[in-house]
Amino acid sequence: MAEVAIRKPALSGLLAGSATVRVTVAPVANRLSLRAPAESVSALTSALGVALPTAPKTSGRTAGRSALWLGPDEWLVIDEAGSDLSALLTGAGILHSAVDVSHRNVGIIVSGPGAAVALSAGCPQDLSLEVFPVGACSRTIFGKAEIVLFRTEDETFRVECWRSFSDYVFGLLAEGAEDASH
Repeated sequence: MAEVAIRKPALSGLLAGSATVRVTVAPVANRLSLRAPAESVSALTSALGVALPTAPKTSGRTAGRSALWLGPDEWLVIDEAGSDLSALLTGAGILHSAVDVSHRNVGIIVSGPGAAVALSAGCPQDLSLEVFPVGACSRTIFGKAEIVLFRTEDETFRVECWRSFSDYVFGLLAEGAEDASH
């Protein structure tokens, strides 16, 4: 009988930081890349149990589930409890396209009073609380990698990146964290 290979989680066990920033790997979560027309938003919100935002750079959050606005008809839904998001939509009769991207993405948590400074090492956006408040999210770049950036608390961000770029993104965040303490 052939043995089944078990994929080791990307960045498993890595930790970085400084006196003002902590960089950790986010716990495993389920993720759904969701596309749908405006007419489906209300029904999808009910089926998923989290509000799908309709304004740029906004998110909806409910009990460990987040829906991040990425475009006029596109969201990234993250479920930290590990619920099968696709199953919630199966048979619902709602016009949409949903792709499970749980194994494609890796989440990295950047927290502490220097978190925004650490992220600024590779992200061109203004991450001040006034411009990028709690709940704000955007698809952007970090160094040379595309990421989805989500501010979950005043001093905490979630960085979502493709697993193939995760070593690069984590390393650049670690360098940014060291620079933030100077």
